[in-house]
Amino acid sequence: MKRSIFGAVVASTLLSFSAQAETISISCGAVGQELELCQQGIAAWEKETGHTAKIVTTPNSTTERLALYQQLLAAGANDIDVFQIDVIWPGILGNHFIDLTEYTNGAQDAHFPAIVANNTVRDRFVAMPWFTDAGVLYYRSDLLEKYDEAPPVTWEQLTTTAEKVMNGEREAGNDKMWGFVWQGRAYEGLTCDALEWVASYNGGTIVDEKGNITINNDSAKQALTTAAGWVDTISPPGVLNYGEEEARGVFQTGNAVFMRNWPYAWSLGNSEDSPVKGKIGVVALPKGGEDGSHAGTLGGWQLAVSKYSANPDVAASLVNYLTSFEEQKRRAIVGSYNPTIEALYQDEDVLTAVPFFGSLYTTFANGTPRPSSATGAKYNQVSNAFWNATHGVLSGRTDADAALTKLQKDLKRISRGGRW
Repeated sequence: MKRSIFGAVVASTLLSFSAQAETISISCGAVGQELELCQQGIAAWEKETGHTAKIVTTPNSTTERLALYQQLLAAGANDIDVFQIDVIWPGILGNHFIDLTEYTNGAQDAHFPAIVANNTVRDRFVAMPWFTDAGVLYYRSDLLEKYDEAPPVTWEQLTTTAEKVMNGEREAGNDKMWGFVWQGRAYEGLTCDALEWVASYNGGTIVDEKGNITINNDSAKQALTTAAGWVDTISPPGVLNYGEEEARGVFQTGNAVFMRNWPYAWSLGNSEDSPVKGKIGVVALPKGGEDGSHAGTLGGWQLAVSKYSANPDVAASLVNYLTSFEEQKRRAIVGSYNPTIEALYQDEDVLTAVPFFGSLYTTFANGTPRPSSATGAKYNQVSNAFWNATHGVLSGRTDADAALTKLQKDLKRISRGGRW
């Protein structure tokens, strides 16, 4: 009897121990309100589950973050249980993540099918969509009204309007005013911006869906030449070192007429302490001439669980919570982060907080993809070559014809003659 009671106590103790709260780790970005919103979401999950999650600091630069991830995952390190990954990384990193299908109970069916497909690598669902993105154009609605100008439809109209308003404001006393700020540093953000320019002039997407290298064409040359003309005219020389936050800093302090950025900048621009609160409009990025098309590069981030995690069940629980309907709604309202759950684009609370989620729904649902699917694990090399070629044109070190001719040769070498 005593042995039986002792055994029951031991079994009970072991059961209690196995159900104890676990501590896991997650990487969260820190652009805009990302970190704050992530902390809040984690705190709510911790309260609900009793588990704990600590945030691992990673670089804001997507290029630097990918390099860190590759280093950790290649070593099989368990420093991070839940990885925040870019929409272009499933094909590069997917082998290091667990298949989430057995943990989601079909929740992925409510998300945009294209993103779910993007996050499925060789029939393995390796990352749950968290928020999506597409590049958009911000403008000072008060200044356009002041100078009797409409939001631009083409890049040519943007150039003309930006110069007119910029010069007018400088003459009125604001010598810090610029016409247009964007992401010009040599990193993944420049690939996003430059792809928009090229696609808007009907110049393709660097590499097409079949893997053909298409970047060396007259339309792409026109796009890069147009953008190079902005530097030190309507855009500050320092734009060649701007990322998202540098561009937002100039625009939000009231010193730019137009800004290319992601949707997250909306809520920050309209925060209580923002000098431009209530003076911001958002439209689709301009077309490349009358025959061009509106193009916003598809962005967005996902959450994946490392296969080296000691607690994949707990990590998957956190992923499910942070990507849920309720949490995505909260993030949309508070931080203007685009949901990946389609139903939230008809939600009245969301549309009241971020009106352009409704008017630009097509832009977000049909963003211009980077060629990560076609180029697979070599995408980072492709993007690196593209942003460096673009930066060379923008800085005046070379012209578009020479840069894209060389880029085509470089991409053929990377792809081993067009075979990715």
